[in-house]
Amino acid sequence: MEITSNEKLGMGALFQNQVIRTILLSVLFLQIGIWVRNYSILLYVIEKTNENPVAVSLISVAEFAPIFLFSFIGGTFADRWRPKRTMVWCDVLSAASVFIVLLTLFFGSWKVIFFATLVSSILSQFSQPSGMKLFKLYVPAELIQMGMSMYQTIFALFMILGPVLGTFVYQHFGILTAVAIMGIAFLCSAAVLLMLPADPAPAEEKPKTTLVEEMKEGFRYVLNSRPLTLLGGCFAAAGLAIGLTQPLGVFLITERLGLPKEDLQWLMAAFGIGMILGGGITVGLSKKMPPQMLLAIGMGASAIGFIGMGLSAAFWLTLTAQFFSGVFMPCIHIGINTMILQNTEEAFIGRVNGILTPLFMGAMVITMSTAGWLKTHLSIVYIYEAAALLLVIGILSLLPLMKKDAVNKGIKEEI
Repeated sequence: MEITSNEKLGMGALFQNQVIRTILLSVLFLQIGIWVRNYSILLYVIEKTNENPVAVSLISVAEFAPIFLFSFIGGTFADRWRPKRTMVWCDVLSAASVFIVLLTLFFGSWKVIFFATLVSSILSQFSQPSGMKLFKLYVPAELIQMGMSMYQTIFALFMILGPVLGTFVYQHFGILTAVAIMGIAFLCSAAVLLMLPADPAPAEEKPKTTLVEEMKEGFRYVLNSRPLTLLGGCFAAAGLAIGLTQPLGVFLITERLGLPKEDLQWLMAAFGIGMILGGGITVGLSKKMPPQMLLAIGMGASAIGFIGMGLSAAFWLTLTAQFFSGVFMPCIHIGINTMILQNTEEAFIGRVNGILTPLFMGAMVITMSTAGWLKTHLSIVYIYEAAALLLVIGILSLLPLMKKDAVNKGIKEEI
């Protein structure tokens, strides 16, 4: 199953790896379920509540709150449990929760629909770090970055297809069929994951520790690792920058360009198309470039994109800047995931992921909550330029790692 470093690497070698093939197929089914869930529930709640903004906002709360509340706990348990078993059970339980919702919709209140989003979002905090552990266990180091590139390309593809798919299913078949499709998609993912290699038996009996002790051990591990600490600083800077601009895209359309708010969809489409193309480009780059360089390039491109969008007064230029940012966005995601895998022991992957993800999300929420207030006091141009500056600060935090990599390469060439 595994491919040695002496063999010629490429897309063929990538898809010869059973774990990569299985995880990518599982992700495909999960993305179908998630996007049908997201848009069907959104449209259903809008219809049931006559566009009540509080009810609509609760969908986002159900989707994102578990990232804060369960990411580190889920990561700690993912380090304790066997990864294949964890992922299969998470998908089975997600499907079970969806079918419970389906039955309740027949007989009870429609409000139970929030339960499906909440449960599957919580379970993903246990499943996702387990998937990263499988990459670490079974995928050769030289294939990890390419594998992550393909993984990210699927996500990018569904940024375009997902809203269309979810809207189509709801409008043509209704909420009951949409919920059934969600459950079937999660079950298909669980069935695919059964093709993974059996979880390895523990090599030796580990001393029993409490959950709290393992959490503390995870924090110490990150603080004692210079690459992970620097990556944490980069995470925080990127989260602050993205949170600052995320709620203000509509004002680029209405205020800077003087166009109707509905034209925001074209910006989103340009970004998604850019991500799909960028995923393919990054597959090629990932074979030749260390992950910290890939991450720095992605953040630098996003900074240029923010500057262009902030200064632009022409629709085509704003669209181009958004597309440019989308092309290099996969570099950020792939660089981050590869750096975590390369700099983390298999036993700590869940906890490291559980520490760094909330750091990014927390920083993003801080600036998202202040973006509206800043908009009333500052020009949107200044806000976008500030976001670009934050990304540059994030790049600077990576410089020590890039210098270290350059030194190591120089030593190898001398040898």
